[in-house]
Amino acid sequence: MNHVERLAGLYLDLMERVLLGVIYEDPPIDQWSGGVFNPLLRAKGRDWPGKAHTMIGFERLRNLRELMSHTISDRVPGDFVETGAWRGGACIYMRAVLKVFGIADRSIWVADSFAGLPRPDPERYPTQDQGDLHHTFSELAVSLEAVQENFRKYDLLDDQVKFLKGWFKDTLPVAPIDRIAILRLDGDMYASTMDALQALGHKVSPGGFIIVDDFGAVEGCRNAIADYRQQRGINAPIHDIDGIGAYWQVPG
Repeated sequence: MNHVERLAGLYLDLMERVLLGVIYEDPPIDQWSGGVFNPLLRAKGRDWPGKAHTMIGFERLRNLRELMSHTISDRVPGDFVETGAWRGGACIYMRAVLKVFGIADRSIWVADSFAGLPRPDPERYPTQDQGDLHHTFSELAVSLEAVQENFRKYDLLDDQVKFLKGWFKDTLPVAPIDRIAILRLDGDMYASTMDALQALGHKVSPGGFIIVDDFGAVEGCRNAIADYRQQRGINAPIHDIDGIGAYWQVPG
Protein backbone atom coordinates (compact mmCIF):
# COMPACT_ATOMS: atom_id res chain seq x y z
CA MET A 1 0.00 0.00 0.00
CA ASN A 2 1.50 3.34 -1.04
CA HIS A 3 1.23 6.70 0.72
CA VAL A 4 -1.77 7.87 -1.33
CA GLU A 5 -3.67 4.65 -0.65
CA ARG A 6 -3.00 4.98 3.09
CA LEU A 7 -4.32 8.54 3.08
CA ALA A 8 -7.42 7.46 1.17
CA GLY A 9 -8.03 4.73 3.72
CA LEU A 10 -7.63 7.15 6.61
CA TYR A 11 -10.13 9.54 5.01
CA LEU A 12 -12.73 6.81 4.50
CA ASP A 13 -12.16 5.45 8.03
CA LEU A 14 -12.83 8.92 9.40
CA MET A 15 -15.90 9.28 7.19
CA GLU A 16 -17.31 6.11 8.74
CA ARG A 17 -16.87 7.44 12.28
CA VAL A 18 -18.39 10.80 11.45
CA LEU A 19 -21.31 9.40 9.46
CA LEU A 20 -22.16 7.05 12.34
CA GLY A 21 -21.84 9.73 15.01
CA VAL A 22 -19.42 7.71 17.15
CA ILE A 23 -16.94 10.54 17.63
CA TYR A 24 -19.41 12.68 19.57
CA GLU A 25 -21.36 9.67 20.91
CA ASP A 26 -24.59 10.82 19.32
CA PRO A 27 -27.48 9.43 21.45
CA PRO A 28 -30.21 7.35 19.76
CA ILE A 29 -33.85 8.30 19.21
CA ASP A 30 -35.33 4.82 18.87
CA GLN A 31 -37.68 3.24 21.39
CA TRP A 32 -35.40 0.41 22.52
CA SER A 33 -31.98 1.96 23.27
CA GLY A 34 -32.97 4.06 26.28
CA GLY A 35 -31.70 7.30 24.74
CA VAL A 36 -28.11 6.47 25.73
CA PHE A 37 -25.27 6.04 23.25
CA ASN A 38 -24.09 2.44 23.15
CA PRO A 39 -20.98 1.95 20.97
CA LEU A 40 -21.76 -1.72 20.41
CA LEU A 41 -25.27 -1.03 19.14
CA ARG A 42 -24.04 1.81 16.92
CA ALA A 43 -21.20 -0.25 15.50
CA LYS A 44 -23.63 -3.02 14.58
CA GLY A 45 -26.27 -0.64 13.20
CA ARG A 46 -28.80 -1.64 15.83
CA ASP A 47 -30.03 1.83 16.87
CA TRP A 48 -31.41 5.00 15.28
CA PRO A 49 -28.96 7.88 15.80
CA GLY A 50 -30.32 11.25 16.84
CA LYS A 51 -28.13 13.30 14.50
CA ALA A 52 -25.72 10.98 12.69
CA HIS A 53 -26.27 10.61 8.98
CA THR A 54 -26.52 6.80 8.78
CA MET A 55 -27.73 3.96 10.97
CA ILE A 56 -26.21 1.04 9.09
CA GLY A 57 -23.17 0.42 11.28
CA PHE A 58 -19.48 -0.13 10.54
CA GLU A 59 -19.75 -3.55 8.90
CA ARG A 60 -22.33 -2.53 6.31
CA LEU A 61 -20.41 0.67 5.54
CA ARG A 62 -17.16 -1.29 5.16
CA ASN A 63 -18.91 -3.85 2.98
CA LEU A 64 -20.10 -1.02 0.75
CA ARG A 65 -16.54 0.25 0.41
CA GLU A 66 -15.21 -3.20 -0.41
CA LEU A 67 -17.85 -3.95 -3.04
CA MET A 68 -17.37 -0.54 -4.64
CA SER A 69 -13.63 -1.20 -4.76
CA HIS A 70 -14.30 -4.52 -6.50
CA THR A 71 -16.56 -2.99 -9.13
CA ILE A 72 -14.10 -0.17 -9.80
CA SER A 73 -10.99 -2.38 -10.00
CA ASP A 74 -12.85 -4.97 -12.11
CA ARG A 75 -14.29 -2.22 -14.32
CA VAL A 76 -17.87 -3.30 -13.80
CA PRO A 77 -19.87 -0.66 -15.69
CA GLY A 78 -22.60 1.43 -14.14
CA ASP A 79 -23.64 3.88 -11.47
CA PHE A 80 -24.26 3.34 -7.76
CA VAL A 81 -27.86 3.45 -6.56
CA GLU A 82 -29.50 3.43 -3.14
CA THR A 83 -33.26 3.06 -2.79
CA GLY A 84 -34.15 4.37 0.65
CA ALA A 85 -31.60 6.93 1.77
CA TRP A 86 -32.88 8.32 5.12
CA ARG A 87 -30.40 11.13 5.96
CA GLY A 88 -28.18 10.20 3.02
CA GLY A 89 -25.26 8.69 4.92
CA ALA A 90 -24.62 5.61 2.76
CA CYS A 91 -24.86 7.70 -0.42
CA ILE A 92 -22.55 10.34 1.04
CA TYR A 93 -20.09 7.54 1.77
CA MET A 94 -20.37 6.20 -1.79
CA ARG A 95 -19.67 9.67 -3.17
CA ALA A 96 -16.61 9.86 -0.89
CA VAL A 97 -15.37 6.53 -2.25
CA LEU A 98 -15.67 7.79 -5.83
CA LYS A 99 -13.78 10.91 -4.82
CA VAL A 100 -10.80 9.09 -3.31
CA PHE A 101 -10.59 6.82 -6.35
CA GLY A 102 -10.76 9.84 -8.67
CA ILE A 103 -13.84 8.47 -10.47
CA ALA A 104 -15.55 11.24 -12.39
CA ASP A 105 -17.66 9.29 -14.91
CA ARG A 106 -20.09 7.54 -12.53
CA SER A 107 -23.01 8.89 -10.54
CA ILE A 108 -24.56 8.26 -7.15
CA TRP A 109 -28.36 7.99 -7.32
CA VAL A 110 -30.27 8.86 -4.15
CA ALA A 111 -33.81 7.49 -4.44
CA ASP A 112 -36.27 8.22 -1.64
CA SER A 113 -39.72 9.60 -1.03
CA PHE A 114 -38.07 12.12 1.33
CA ALA A 115 -41.33 11.83 3.25
CA GLY A 116 -40.98 8.53 5.09
CA LEU A 117 -42.21 5.10 4.11
CA PRO A 118 -45.47 4.37 2.27
CA ARG A 119 -48.52 2.80 3.82
CA PRO A 120 -49.10 -0.85 2.93
CA ASP A 121 -50.59 -1.19 -0.55
CA PRO A 122 -53.22 -3.98 -0.39
CA GLU A 123 -54.29 -3.45 -4.00
CA ARG A 124 -50.90 -4.42 -5.40
CA TYR A 125 -49.66 -6.56 -2.51
CA PRO A 126 -52.73 -7.91 -0.66
CA THR A 127 -50.98 -9.55 2.29
CA GLN A 128 -47.24 -9.01 1.97
CA ASP A 129 -47.04 -5.81 4.07
CA GLN A 130 -50.12 -6.42 6.18
CA GLY A 131 -49.67 -4.78 9.57
CA ASP A 132 -46.44 -3.01 8.60
CA LEU A 133 -45.97 0.14 10.68
CA HIS A 134 -42.91 1.75 9.12
CA HIS A 135 -45.06 4.57 7.75
CA THR A 136 -45.92 5.62 11.31
CA PHE A 137 -42.34 6.50 12.25
CA SER A 138 -41.87 10.22 11.66
CA GLU A 139 -38.16 9.78 12.44
CA LEU A 140 -37.74 8.06 9.07
CA ALA A 141 -39.02 11.06 7.09
CA VAL A 142 -36.15 13.33 6.05
CA SER A 143 -36.66 16.05 3.44
CA LEU A 144 -34.76 16.30 0.17
CA GLU A 145 -33.37 19.65 1.26
CA ALA A 146 -32.06 18.17 4.52
CA VAL A 147 -30.31 15.33 2.67
CA GLN A 148 -28.79 17.73 0.17
CA GLU A 149 -27.52 19.85 3.03
CA ASN A 150 -25.93 16.79 4.59
CA PHE A 151 -24.01 16.16 1.36
CA ARG A 152 -22.97 19.80 1.35
CA LYS A 153 -21.54 19.53 4.87
CA TYR A 154 -18.97 17.05 3.56
CA ASP A 155 -18.31 19.10 0.41
CA LEU A 156 -19.71 16.20 -1.60
CA LEU A 157 -22.78 17.73 -3.24
CA ASP A 158 -22.02 18.02 -6.96
CA ASP A 159 -23.30 16.95 -10.35
CA GLN A 160 -22.28 13.33 -9.73
CA VAL A 161 -25.07 13.08 -7.16
CA LYS A 162 -28.56 12.57 -8.61
CA PHE A 163 -31.78 12.65 -6.60
CA LEU A 164 -35.00 10.75 -7.36
CA LYS A 165 -37.85 12.06 -5.22
CA GLY A 166 -41.09 10.12 -4.86
CA TRP A 167 -42.49 6.64 -4.28
CA PHE A 168 -40.40 3.94 -5.91
CA LYS A 169 -43.33 2.62 -7.93
CA ASP A 170 -43.54 6.01 -9.64
CA THR A 171 -39.91 7.15 -9.94
CA LEU A 172 -37.80 4.05 -10.51
CA PRO A 173 -39.45 2.63 -13.65
CA VAL A 174 -38.78 5.89 -15.50
CA ALA A 175 -35.45 6.80 -13.89
CA PRO A 176 -32.80 7.65 -16.51
CA ILE A 177 -30.37 5.03 -15.22
CA ASP A 178 -28.78 2.83 -17.89
CA ARG A 179 -26.46 0.50 -16.01
CA ILE A 180 -25.80 -0.12 -12.34
CA ALA A 181 -22.65 -1.41 -10.65
CA ILE A 182 -24.20 -1.60 -7.18
CA LEU A 183 -27.87 -1.48 -6.25
CA ARG A 184 -28.34 -0.96 -2.52
CA LEU A 185 -31.87 -1.67 -1.29
CA ASP A 186 -32.97 -0.05 1.97
CA GLY A 187 -36.74 0.12 1.63
CA ASP A 188 -37.62 -2.09 4.62
CA MET A 189 -41.00 -3.22 3.25
CA TYR A 190 -41.99 -5.91 0.74
CA ALA A 191 -43.47 -3.34 -1.65
CA SER A 192 -40.52 -0.97 -1.52
CA THR A 193 -38.04 -3.79 -2.01
CA MET A 194 -39.97 -5.44 -4.83
CA ASP A 195 -40.66 -2.14 -6.63
CA ALA A 196 -36.94 -1.34 -6.63
CA LEU A 197 -35.94 -4.79 -7.84
CA GLN A 198 -38.50 -4.95 -10.62
CA ALA A 199 -37.52 -1.51 -11.91
CA LEU A 200 -33.74 -1.73 -11.50
CA GLY A 201 -32.60 -5.29 -10.79
CA HIS A 202 -32.13 -6.17 -14.45
CA LYS A 203 -29.92 -3.09 -14.91
CA VAL A 204 -27.21 -4.35 -12.57
CA SER A 205 -24.20 -5.28 -14.69
CA PRO A 206 -22.66 -8.76 -14.60
CA GLY A 207 -20.10 -8.71 -11.81
CA GLY A 208 -22.06 -6.02 -9.98
CA PHE A 209 -23.81 -6.41 -6.65
CA ILE A 210 -27.25 -6.15 -5.09
CA ILE A 211 -27.09 -5.26 -1.39
CA VAL A 212 -30.14 -5.71 0.85
CA ASP A 213 -29.88 -3.64 4.02
CA ASP A 214 -32.89 -5.13 5.84
CA PHE A 215 -32.53 -8.78 4.80
CA GLY A 216 -32.03 -10.13 8.30
CA ALA A 217 -34.31 -7.67 10.07
CA VAL A 218 -37.59 -7.37 8.15
CA GLU A 219 -39.58 -10.40 7.02
CA GLY A 220 -41.40 -8.49 4.28
CA CYS A 221 -38.11 -7.43 2.74
CA ARG A 222 -36.73 -10.96 2.94
CA ASN A 223 -39.86 -12.37 1.31
CA ALA A 224 -39.58 -9.87 -1.54
CA ILE A 225 -36.01 -10.99 -2.18
CA ALA A 226 -37.07 -14.65 -2.21
CA ASP A 227 -39.98 -13.99 -4.58
CA TYR A 228 -37.91 -11.87 -6.97
CA ARG A 229 -35.07 -14.37 -7.12
CA GLN A 230 -37.52 -17.23 -7.74
CA GLN A 231 -39.31 -15.28 -10.49
CA ARG A 232 -36.01 -14.52 -12.21
CA GLY A 233 -34.36 -17.89 -11.61
CA ILE A 234 -31.53 -16.31 -9.63
CA ASN A 235 -29.36 -18.85 -7.81
CA ALA A 236 -26.37 -16.70 -6.89
CA PRO A 237 -25.52 -17.26 -3.21
CA ILE A 238 -26.62 -14.65 -0.69
CA HIS A 239 -23.78 -13.55 1.58
CA ASP A 240 -24.42 -12.30 5.11
CA ILE A 241 -22.75 -9.04 6.16
CA ASP A 242 -23.59 -8.54 9.83
CA GLY A 243 -26.72 -10.52 10.60
CA ILE A 244 -28.93 -7.82 9.06
CA GLY A 245 -27.45 -6.76 5.72
CA ALA A 246 -26.76 -9.25 2.92
CA TYR A 247 -25.74 -9.18 -0.75
CA TRP A 248 -25.28 -11.24 -3.86
CA GLN A 249 -23.16 -10.79 -6.96
CA VAL A 250 -24.76 -10.78 -10.37
CA PRO A 251 -23.15 -13.63 -12.35
CA GLY A 252 -20.72 -12.60 -15.06
